[in-house]
Amino acid sequence: MNRFYQILFCLSLALISWLAMMGIHELGHVIGAILTGGSVSQVVLHPLAISRTDLTENPCPAIVVWAGPLLGVLIPLTLHFVVRGLGWSQFGIFQFFAGFCLIANGAYIAGGSWEGIGDCGVMLHSGTPLWVMWLFGLLTISAGFFLWHQLGSFQEWIQKPERISAQSAWTIFVLLISLIVLMELFSAR
Repeated sequence: MNRFYQILFCLSLALISWLAMMGIHELGHVIGAILTGGSVSQVVLHPLAISRTDLTENPCPAIVVWAGPLLGVLIPLTLHFVVRGLGWSQFGIFQFFAGFCLIANGAYIAGGSWEGIGDCGVMLHSGTPLWVMWLFGLLTISAGFFLWHQLGSFQEWIQKPERISAQSAWTIFVLLISLIVLMELFSAR
């Protein structure tokens, strides 16, 4: 039964990380739009879709587009450092999440630069050089793997499923279901 809880915990944490990463990334675009006088028409955060922020007015596309990945890594990093500084026993979950956000945002910007997909197309169109996008990816992906490496050996963790309690597994699973329901209820269609 310990293996079941370990798998439930891992899958739930990975999905929460993906959904929360998208939400924080889009929050960055929204904040960028508000600060530059833009107008947000809708934010799509459906659990079965790739997130996006649609603007009716965007006077500073370069700032708005970069606010997504920049705040998408800075907010989780700040949360991780605050939780760690407070000495919470579960800081590893926040460290995993911060690493996940660093890797996901970095891979999106560096990888997307080749085809100009999504935010990367706007970045290129607004004058961001390719090397800046690649450097962002290199720095954030490296930092994300560094945070994950500090968590310890994944192989050792897999070999000790008893490290995950039933309560931890079910708590993370309930958080995942709650997040999915909230996204379904409040996401633009």
